[in-house]
Amino acid sequence: MLPDSIERDILIQAPVDAVWRIVTEPDQIAQWFSDKAEVDLRPGGSGSLTFEQHGVTAPFVVEAVEPPHRFAWRWSHPEGSVPREGNSTLVEFLLRTEGDGTRLRIVESGIAALERTDAEKRDFLEDHGGGWTTCITSLGEYAPKVAAAVPR
Repeated sequence: MLPDSIERDILIQAPVDAVWRIVTEPDQIAQWFSDKAEVDLRPGGSGSLTFEQHGVTAPFVVEAVEPPHRFAWRWSHPEGSVPREGNSTLVEFLLRTEGDGTRLRIVESGIAALERTDAEKRDFLEDHGGGWTTCITSLGEYAPKVAAAVPR
């Protein structure tokens, strides 16, 4: 049986408000995740992430905005369709204060319900799993620099 989700977790040496900005503001997202980002930061808002190296622009729809603890969107849906449970995955950024830093957990779920073959789901898990590892590492290096530049 294939896993239904990909989960990554990191303790970031930056306050939760700084990490929230970094995971929700387009100019910040473009520093650690995608080459370009557009986000209408409200439930039902649309957005996109452009990955120039792969020649891909990935559209998404915002599912939840709960500052500064939860930001979620749906993506990886068939082109021309509206993302919903069963045809897309849910990406959640879950933030909580831990000591002087922020514990960030990224969860992409709903993979098992995708209308894809098991081989396609395995490829998805491998591709996105590696991608989230790279992104969370980059975010963990980037966030403390941003937080240090902002006076408290």
